[in-house]
Amino acid sequence: MKVQNRKKRGAGVDLTPMIDVVFQLILFFLVSTTFAILPAINVNLPESSTSQGAETAGITIIVQENGKMWFNDEQVSIKTLGERLSIFDTEGRPKEEYPVTLEADSNVTNGSIVKIFDVLRAEGFVSINLRTSDK
Repeated sequence: MKVQNRKKRGAGVDLTPMIDVVFQLILFFLVSTTFAILPAINVNLPESSTSQGAETAGITIIVQENGKMWFNDEQVSIKTLGERLSIFDTEGRPKEEYPVTLEADSNVTNGSIVKIFDVLRAEGFVSINLRTSDK
């Protein structure tokens, strides 16, 4: 009778739990970093039940109740808004197609919003979205 020598299996480390933990960490960091998109300027947006989603990349103009105005992350006045718009780089896209999002507090007067629209149109921007909140 022949006896066969069996090769001994080496002790191996099971990497499955470590891969699971690393995958969970990656998912956690991916989900938690998406909350940093919103700017730190607080406005009380008006409510709308018929609002639709729109492209958010582009120019964001924020108007607070106290009259402070922000062009992207830079504080501006109605006088300097036109200057900022005229030197803004639209990345090769025509100004008529470049999206502008206006976030105005619900207590901002209609006259202030009309002045901003006039400045935007004078600089050639016509694709303007008004940001609202859901009811």
